[in-house]
Amino acid sequence: MEFSDRSLFLNRELSWLEFNQRVLDQALDPANPILERLKFLCIVSSNLDEFFEVRVAGLKQQRQTQTTETGPDGLSASEMLAMISDRTRRMVEDQYRCWREEIAPELDKQRIRFHTYPDVPADEKAHFAAFFEKTVYPVLTPIAVDPSHPFPQLLNKSLNVIVELEGDGLQTDIAVVQAPRILPRVVPFSKPHHGDDYVFLGNIIQEHVASLFKGVHVKGAHLFRVTRNSNLYFDEEEAQNLLHAIEEELRRVKRGAAVRLEVQDDCPPEVVGRLLEIFNLEEEDVFRIHGPLNFSRLMPLAMQIDRPELRYKRFSPCTVISLDTESDIFFHIRKGDILLHHPYDNFQTVVDFLAQAAEDPHVLAIKQTLYRTSSDSPIVQALIDAAKNGKQVTAVIELKARFDEAANIKWARMMREAGVDVIYGMTGLKTHAKAMLIIRSEGDGIRRYAHLGTGNYHPSTAKIYTDLSLLTCREDITDDLAETFNCLTGVSKFPGMKGLLVAPWSLLPSFLKMIEDEIAHANAGRPCGIYAKVNSLVEESIIEALYRASAAGVPIRLLVRGMCAVKVGVPGVSENIEVRSIVGRFLEHSRIFCFENGGDRKIFLGSADWMPRNLFRRVETVFPIVQQKMVEHVEEILEWFWKDNVKSQVMQPDGTYSRLPLAAGEVPFDAQAEFLADAQRRRQRHSIEKPA
Repeated sequence: MEFSDRSLFLNRELSWLEFNQRVLDQALDPANPILERLKFLCIVSSNLDEFFEVRVAGLKQQRQTQTTETGPDGLSASEMLAMISDRTRRMVEDQYRCWREEIAPELDKQRIRFHTYPDVPADEKAHFAAFFEKTVYPVLTPIAVDPSHPFPQLLNKSLNVIVELEGDGLQTDIAVVQAPRILPRVVPFSKPHHGDDYVFLGNIIQEHVASLFKGVHVKGAHLFRVTRNSNLYFDEEEAQNLLHAIEEELRRVKRGAAVRLEVQDDCPPEVVGRLLEIFNLEEEDVFRIHGPLNFSRLMPLAMQIDRPELRYKRFSPCTVISLDTESDIFFHIRKGDILLHHPYDNFQTVVDFLAQAAEDPHVLAIKQTLYRTSSDSPIVQALIDAAKNGKQVTAVIELKARFDEAANIKWARMMREAGVDVIYGMTGLKTHAKAMLIIRSEGDGIRRYAHLGTGNYHPSTAKIYTDLSLLTCREDITDDLAETFNCLTGVSKFPGMKGLLVAPWSLLPSFLKMIEDEIAHANAGRPCGIYAKVNSLVEESIIEALYRASAAGVPIRLLVRGMCAVKVGVPGVSENIEVRSIVGRFLEHSRIFCFENGGDRKIFLGSADWMPRNLFRRVETVFPIVQQKMVEHVEEILEWFWKDNVKSQVMQPDGTYSRLPLAAGEVPFDAQAEFLADAQRRRQRHSIEKPA
């Protein structure tokens, strides 16, 4: 069998849906605290929203334009859409069954209650009536749907009510009311009723919507929500001002073509039919919902409810570097490379590194990539402070970071006003690398310090994403990083690197060569093996190389959080490949690549997944780990991941996943829980060792 045979590749979209099922499994798991289960349920909805906005929207466009191009699995856009519709429908049914039968009843036991309007006590109904009149009614706009009032351009994912009307002399029998996004989607009772009690805003509007239609009988009012195509389409080479071009496109996509309709399950078929006609959708695009229309709107509430006993136990990350009056962070880096494992090791170390550089009179220049960051980013503030302090500061901001475009535009303007040189990267490529370079004048000349990571410079997500990062002043790395920034900001051709692997130039060829080297080691009887931890694995050339390695007898461990197009268990092809996935308290985000290399292991960390976009259409950095203690530390991290028998699931030959069964007498091992425990032990040890 040829290793490029289409039957050897799983479909990437269906594989992603299996990942979202693993997220849903966490909501279904009674071992998780109830508010954490609610958060996972919200994440499932948020993930599906993005999936429809981007992936399903793209497939619909392919079908509409009759594009014949297929992926490695050979499925057409029409075939994929049919399979996606079936799989997402089953997932949504399971999700809402989980809410109705497990999460909502358990929340109720914990005195956290979500009421339907008929169940609201009379005194609270009076409160909500007043709330509607004073707060909601003034910002609602009823819009009739008739020849004089065309159907409104409803915003993407907005909450809406379609109202059935009847009466003499009406020009139309339907109208639409859109709930403004400034209003809270969940409204609390006015006073406590022995717990936390809430009503959904949509139910309040349904109950009182008749007040918007004077002298007309409201026959029915039904909640609905439409998801639109959110892909950005613009010619980067033709755009004279990239920032303005993206701003214009962001305004357009809020009203892009509809791709999904969600309605409450009691909405009459004839009303659903009218909506489908209006949005130019088919029956396959409608989801009838028995429960809250948008779970993702419950996420803020799930985070805000002050019930710590219903959440994961709080933890304090370990601070690896203890700074005192005698030393600074540069002193510690000069002593040797520093490896951080977030969130178990405090991301504040990275923030402090940049903040010290911004204030240090010996620092001459700072160069930084920014793909995503927080709304109150201390990273951006440190760059602004550095510029104000007279340092040469360059920020490579990725304006096209999906769903963060508006935030990055804001940061770009703020930094430019402060004197930072803001660059938007290279035309046609997204800058996804996570890199910082600090140039410092020291007694023996100029020294460069670098931070490289697998995750974004985002202090908030650094608390919930697992990532690895390196602080170093090794010349082979800092020289390479300086050349990489020159490519990003100037007109240099890629010069080749000493240690860094950089996409889209040297990364894929390097990976393919290292896989081929493992095949050669296997054929020569030397130690061989590949262990990769990535978020997604769908690049065809990588998969074919892994199949060749497996067929040659190379043992391959793949820890893939999300999409994985590898098909395991195929005789003569993938018998030596095992794929696992871990979905737990933290989002697994680190990328680690380990090659046995005949007994002289090579280990790399980086920002790139094994996907076409990372290898061909993005600037990515993958960096080597060479110090022996760090090599051993990363090896231990990988072993702990593979030892996990609590959160880990194993891919089956059909692409589904199942939990690892515990053998008789086997002790449960949750890798993330063990990393947390280890961080607490190290934190306590450091506090004991710290001088008084």
